[in-house]
Amino acid sequence: MARTRRNKSYRLSKVHDRRAGDLPRNAEVVAVEVDDPLAVEPGEKIVALRSIRNDPLGRLHSHHQLDEAQFRAGRAFQSDWERAERGPQAVDPGRDYVDGVQAREPVTDSQRKAVLRLNRAERELGADGSALVHDVLVRGMTMEQVGQRRGVASQRWKDYFSRRFCECLDRLALVYGFATDRKQGPVTGPGRSGAP
Repeated sequence: MARTRRNKSYRLSKVHDRRAGDLPRNAEVVAVEVDDPLAVEPGEKIVALRSIRNDPLGRLHSHHQLDEAQFRAGRAFQSDWERAERGPQAVDPGRDYVDGVQAREPVTDSQRKAVLRLNRAERELGADGSALVHDVLVRGMTMEQVGQRRGVASQRWKDYFSRRFCECLDRLALVYGFATDRKQGPVTGPGRSGAP
């Protein structure tokens, strides 16, 4: 007697893995959890691979050397920098050609706001802090490269630049609103005592 075949149930419990299986030889990636763009329910997450090869901020965050507020503040600074930057632009063939001179694009409101936030951040960080933040977040330099650029190459200087960079990210987190300033208890000074 022939055996009856059972139909396999097509349960949705097995989720398709959308991560890349074959990576380039020099890839440096880390697994991160992000919102699922194809989700049915809002708030569903998937695991994706993020490249950290040319991203010092992402590398520090993936190695748990930065907290979430510092990471988000660094990304907000990078976003403002990209928005405010008015670098070379491609030629638009749809525009009328007039002696090769392009009229400047008007400054948008988002660019103006980004410049105001960057100016505030620069005032808060000071000259040294803003130079360090610019080197790491805009130029993508490591702490070793920052030290070489300043003419110091010892491990002590690399540690100093790392601590100073974290302090700058703490300040940026305050500027961008990702963290709040901690109050340090009752103020004691001349003529004031901590006791009632």
